[in-house]
Amino acid sequence: MERRNTIQRSLVAAAVQKLDHPDAEQVYAEVVREHPHISKATVYRNLNLLAEEGAIGKVHLSEGADRFDCRTGKHYHLRCRVCGRLFDAKMPPLDAPERLLGGTDGFSVEDHTLEFIGVCADCQK
Repeated sequence: MERRNTIQRSLVAAAVQKLDHPDAEQVYAEVVREHPHISKATVYRNLNLLAEEGAIGKVHLSEGADRFDCRTGKHYHLRCRVCGRLFDAKMPPLDAPERLLGGTDGFSVEDHTLEFIGVCADCQK
């Protein structure tokens, strides 16, 4: 089923493009600044629809709220444990890392994510 490209969806996509790895609350705050009558439910619903369609990426973190990303290709992230900011890791995606797993006891690997956790340059100052 093809979904219509609504004004609300365009506003949400533009907010994700403008912000750096925002969570849903940050996207809502950005959209509502210019369009105060949009509901939080509309923003959240459109974020999830855009992620399902592959128009934006949804980053599941080991801690904290999911983040959204305008980069949709396979890539990895660095997360600052102090301020919570998320950065793109400057490394190519690993080629079939599941081969390194050894025995999986019948577990069928379908995908992988990689999150590096540390302290960003700003927080180290």
